[in-house]
Amino acid sequence: MRRSFPIFHVFGVFLVAVWLTLMTLLVQRTHFSAHKTEGGGDITNPSIETQDKEWREIYLKDRKVGYTVSLIRPFKAGYFIQEEIFLKLNLMGLGRTLYSLTQVQVDESLLLRSFHLMMNSGVVRFRMSGKMEGQVLVLSSGERSTKRIRLTQIPMVASSMNYFFRSQKIKVGDTFSIPFFDPSTLLQKDLAIKVTGKQTLTLHRVSYDAFRLETDLWGKPLIFWVDENGETLKEEGFMGFTAVKSSAARAPQEIEGGTDLYETSAVVPDRPLKDSVRLSYLKIEVEGMDGRNPVLNSGRQRMLEGALEVQKEKIPGQSYVLGQHSFPQGWAEFLEPEFNIESRDKELLEAAQQIAEDDRNPVSAARRLLYWVYRNVDKKPVLSIPSALEVLRTRAGDCNEHATLLTALLRAAGIPARLSIGLVYTRDKFYYHAWTEAYVGEWISMDAVLNQMPADASHIKLLQGNLDKQIEIAGLIGELKVRILDHRYD
Repeated sequence: MRRSFPIFHVFGVFLVAVWLTLMTLLVQRTHFSAHKTEGGGDITNPSIETQDKEWREIYLKDRKVGYTVSLIRPFKAGYFIQEEIFLKLNLMGLGRTLYSLTQVQVDESLLLRSFHLMMNSGVVRFRMSGKMEGQVLVLSSGERSTKRIRLTQIPMVASSMNYFFRSQKIKVGDTFSIPFFDPSTLLQKDLAIKVTGKQTLTLHRVSYDAFRLETDLWGKPLIFWVDENGETLKEEGFMGFTAVKSSAARAPQEIEGGTDLYETSAVVPDRPLKDSVRLSYLKIEVEGMDGRNPVLNSGRQRMLEGALEVQKEKIPGQSYVLGQHSFPQGWAEFLEPEFNIESRDKELLEAAQQIAEDDRNPVSAARRLLYWVYRNVDKKPVLSIPSALEVLRTRAGDCNEHATLLTALLRAAGIPARLSIGLVYTRDKFYYHAWTEAYVGEWISMDAVLNQMPADASHIKLLQGNLDKQIEIAGLIGELKVRILDHRYD
């Protein structure tokens, strides 16, 4: 019998991908374009003739959770940049480690030519590589997952910001434009970063005269300090993450693991709900989010006079026959493969066929696929970016791995499917969670962690889509307050 991790441990673990993205933004110093929007002055290329290596310590709410080491050296009429991140995170009292390696080739102006990203969390390894072809970034993940992304401009490599500032004479009031692209989530976003002041900064009992630079992402502040020579001294990001200048001797020492990310992100309602897995109706008041979000007023959810109502769906009878039905033209996104949802991969197609067999009823076929994922994927925290093909092979993961694999299997079977992200209630709190929705005549929620079809009414959908959409949940962390107004059971 397969030994499974207690299911309540996996709720919200997909947020680790969010924090890793934000940590990457911190320790790799953002993607800067060589363009100053205020203050004038010409941008000059850096002059780096020998290898340069830097160390950073990473803290979460004043507790050391890891470190990073980066280097840059001249290479083929440009530079080679490498960044290693070592993290130890606490999830429900369980220590989880992650190692990531990013290697980048850039031109003499530090603009991206190609990169390779690898993450290893013990159970799962994630790899991604990319190269620029004109204004198009060609990405590949694993053996057969590829994607082409057209960028508005070629980005400056993340790790190069420190070297960028060393070639500038910045002053208070300067503002820099930022074409930001994160390969782990496929996020593209334009940011603006401003030099807001100058102050004395003390690190490890050493004082520095430092410029304070600020920007924001999803309404959350990101702050970092550089000295008069342009060297990055300290960075502060989301949820208390901080990175500070260190040394080879100091950085790897005394790593604690930090506070529990799982509990830190939880939303505590005004009163508890009993037996939430049986909830058929839930009415709540939510503070801290935009009530105009169309996701809140679609499907089984509706906003009415400032309150959000969730009504558990009723599964329809057979409304179409698999393989004999034409879906609306705009539904291609729910049927076609996406990056890391490799629904046309041979292994996934064969798995879907073996599980669903010759069942042409989308309802019963979807149930078969749901139950197979529930029974065959170990429920354990995994620090990685989910890939359906990788999960099919490793048979392990948290809620995001379960949802990603189920979404891919459904599409492989010809059933439209999409990812949902939001909150689910367990153990007196709402935790961030991921699940699947499938079209079987109506859109029906499916939770492969709990083996629910439809999912209970404590599943509150906030976002819909792949990683580039899921990352937006970061703007809600720490902002939501929930008041329970009414509820009913089956």
